[in-house]
Amino acid sequence: MTTAFLNTDALPYCKGCGHDLIARHTTKALDKLNYDPLDVIMVTDIGCHGIIDKCLNTHTVHGLHGRSVALGAGISFGNMDPNKKIVVFIGDGGTTIGLQHILEAARLNLNMTVVVHNNYLYGMTGGQSSGLTPQGFNTTTSAEGNPFSGYDLCALTHAAGAAYTGRIMGIGDISDKLAEVFALKGFSLIEVLEICPSYGVKLNPRRKLQEIVEKSGKPLGDWTQEREPFEAHQGKKTDDLLSRLPIVKKAFNSYLKKPLSLVVSGSAGEGVQLAAGLISKAALISGLHVTQKGSYPVTVGVGFSTAEINLSNEHIRFHGINVPDMAIITSADGLAHNRKKIEAMKEGMLIIDSSLTAPQTEAEVIQHDFRALGARNAAIFSVFFFALKTGIISTEAIFKVIENEGKTEKLPLAKIKEALSVI
Repeated sequence: MTTAFLNTDALPYCKGCGHDLIARHTTKALDKLNYDPLDVIMVTDIGCHGIIDKCLNTHTVHGLHGRSVALGAGISFGNMDPNKKIVVFIGDGGTTIGLQHILEAARLNLNMTVVVHNNYLYGMTGGQSSGLTPQGFNTTTSAEGNPFSGYDLCALTHAAGAAYTGRIMGIGDISDKLAEVFALKGFSLIEVLEICPSYGVKLNPRRKLQEIVEKSGKPLGDWTQEREPFEAHQGKKTDDLLSRLPIVKKAFNSYLKKPLSLVVSGSAGEGVQLAAGLISKAALISGLHVTQKGSYPVTVGVGFSTAEINLSNEHIRFHGINVPDMAIITSADGLAHNRKKIEAMKEGMLIIDSSLTAPQTEAEVIQHDFRALGARNAAIFSVFFFALKTGIISTEAIFKVIENEGKTEKLPLAKIKEALSVI
């Protein structure tokens, strides 16, 4: 143990837990390699082992269950300093949950070391079997012995492309072995075998770790292969995508006085999202700040289609809409999806197709036959109606957006202009 890495000698594990040994010898190994604590990034998983975070003077990241390797991989991708060491702790439960993350990191041969705390069960959540529980081992969910054989984690990781994979028993001083593994370049995984003193020992009385390991059929050992570790140039670096976005120049005026939240809703397949996009883009070229969010069922082609739009003269800090200032409804599907929001409106405006019965609301209600131009054009027509009635954006701005996007021939603009002329 080294006080440079651990800020306490009282580690928070059950008496006799192998996690204590792994933690102490991990820090001892890093100390042997002359790492400074702040040159080490420790990533831990959900599980008993993960409560070591608060005891470490290194950088620490605590992940969701099974995701510590994915987090470590992300750090490895972004780490350009070869003097930094990424160590990932994960249990056999988390390993089962996040097995694909381990295989992907091994396949890419990322610069990181994964230390698997394999005590053959989910220790933190009640002693259930995991995907690494050996056949015949008793757990709370296999009281008469696990009927299945666990994964051979080392074989899988080696086959995936890891530069190093090893399996050892968590007995005695394992710091030299850990130091050997930590010093390697590329992806390395070492599976440390142990018995949980709370569940494993209780449910498997008089069984010794050596005997459990031998009967598991998963031998101890080292498996290596010559591979170059991952380097950033292996993948094409993408430039800042935001820098590629065109600068939108103001070309029209807007008469918006204060921030406005708007809901546009109708039926799927009737151009609601397209119509909302026309409003948003017309607002942008009118000098406004805009957010737009679409919502529709997984089936996409049936049911409602709703878009939520925020317009403002200033930066928009929150894009959610609980009760809209205005709503445009072009079908029964859209009305059903937004009825509660409309009923909650205390002011503002509801623009709704004349075929629908407006719900009880304190908003001003304006009805028009948007579906007269056909169901597929109802939402598009309503956008122009909105522009004429509110003056927030101009119909000219909407026509310009349509022209810029090459949709002039695809939309019934002549019919829309004719309809608008009599409004």
